[in-house]
Amino acid sequence: MIMYNNLFNYISRYTNTELTAQEEDLIKKAFAPKRLRKKQFFLQEGDVCRYTGFIIKGAMRQCCFDTKGVEQTVNFFVEDYWADERESFTFMTPSKYSIQAWEDTHLLIITREGMLELATKVPSLLEMLRTMDDRHAIANQKRVSMSIGCTAEKRYEDFAASYPQFINRFPLHQIASFLGITKETLSRVRKQSLR
Repeated sequence: MIMYNNLFNYISRYTNTELTAQEEDLIKKAFAPKRLRKKQFFLQEGDVCRYTGFIIKGAMRQCCFDTKGVEQTVNFFVEDYWADERESFTFMTPSKYSIQAWEDTHLLIITREGMLELATKVPSLLEMLRTMDDRHAIANQKRVSMSIGCTAEKRYEDFAASYPQFINRFPLHQIASFLGITKETLSRVRKQSLR
């Protein structure tokens, strides 16, 4: 199936070894296809994140509400991204976040137990998970540094350079929220960058 080929290619990009036919079969048995319609929830705040999903096609966003009840976008996911709420998925605790399909989305999903068991049988998967964790930690550290010490212009410039695939797929108010600025500030910054 083409869906699984996308996942196999992703794993191969993060490892130094090719998957064997037996390993590919194990992966196919462990992951299940799932489809979400636009605006359908993959996870709702208060629920436990029981699955991680590898996005084959589509776009999703992770959000929460601040103390004033204002929705905050905290993450975006598109093709070849993993969608989950890390704390809830790891500790099986109620999530503080929701994950919603922003486009019709096709995923391959697996439980935490399934992923851990599969990683013991497929060394390439374990290598991929370690690499992903490292990259995730680095990206989070960079995002914190940008939000603390950079102007709105610099934050948008870095976002556009690092994640050009998000610019036309998510609305400005969500991108502004992700960057920690107002929609009006983002509109001004974008106009200045086009000059």
